[in-house]
Amino acid sequence: MTAPTAHRAGLCADRVVAVTGAGRGLGRAHALAFAAEGARVVVNDLGVGPDGGGGGTPVGDGPSGGPARAVVDEIVAAGGEAVVHGGDIATAEGAASLVATALDAFGRLDTLVNNAGFLRDRMLVNLDEDDWDAVVRVHLRGHFLPLKHAAAHWRAESKAGRTPAARVINTSSGAGLLGSVGQGNYAAAKAGIVALTLVAAAELGRYGVHVNALAPAARTRMTEQTFAEAMAAPGEGRFDAMDPANVSPLVVWLGSAASDGVTGRVFEAAAGRITVMEGWRPGPTDDRDARRSPAEAGETVRQLLADAEKPGQVYGTS
Repeated sequence: MTAPTAHRAGLCADRVVAVTGAGRGLGRAHALAFAAEGARVVVNDLGVGPDGGGGGTPVGDGPSGGPARAVVDEIVAAGGEAVVHGGDIATAEGAASLVATALDAFGRLDTLVNNAGFLRDRMLVNLDEDDWDAVVRVHLRGHFLPLKHAAAHWRAESKAGRTPAARVINTSSGAGLLGSVGQGNYAAAKAGIVALTLVAAAELGRYGVHVNALAPAARTRMTEQTFAEAMAAPGEGRFDAMDPANVSPLVVWLGSAASDGVTGRVFEAAAGRITVMEGWRPGPTDDRDARRSPAEAGETVRQLLADAEKPGQVYGTS
């Protein structure tokens, strides 16, 4: 076990943070940002363990290649502490070993950032079961299982009288909040992550765990092809609005003890903008002590919709 470093500076000094899908894109930016604020980081990316998957690899052991290893090396070169985890977090074994890696390497786990994911875009009529299952597995199950195993650890800590200041940041998407044409599988999984976040925040608060979700917009391998024009890097000297590092400061703050009292919330983050998203809540209502006929139900709906706010526009529609 690595002994804690004394007097580490930063907002997350001496906190231990696990970031899934941290080899590239948003996950990489989050891992680097946490390390810059004093955190010790478990960098997860699939397929970089000593046997090609499963289990963590401390710095100095295992393979020298792989995107997660490069992130760990970058953190260590800057004076930080990090280890690689190469497990599949959408499996019970991989998720459990993510938590175990943090405990074995650093003796604790304070923050979990669920970020891993990928795309298999198809219009609904062309979307087959394999593409549906693969995307839902990685995004939704890949959030549930690390959250479950981390929560079990924190509950045990709380029951032992060591109530943590634990934090979970889940990664949703504008597609999950508004829908996105050609991304039925991805949008459904990301919407499920929002609901999972709300349930986890309600269930785990008693154990000292805060759970929030983020809907980011940034240039990653998933977005730079699908939204090539919007994600293109600007000319030299101009603010790179789609740099993934723009999103990470919010993630770091949510993952720190400073975010005490903020839980069960969904944030949208892009460029220099942070938005608190306001979800489903009752709108115009007509209540009566009588059953309506179908025609009357339709008339009521028309009247209510006339007074209701218009829904946000689905991505990919004009």
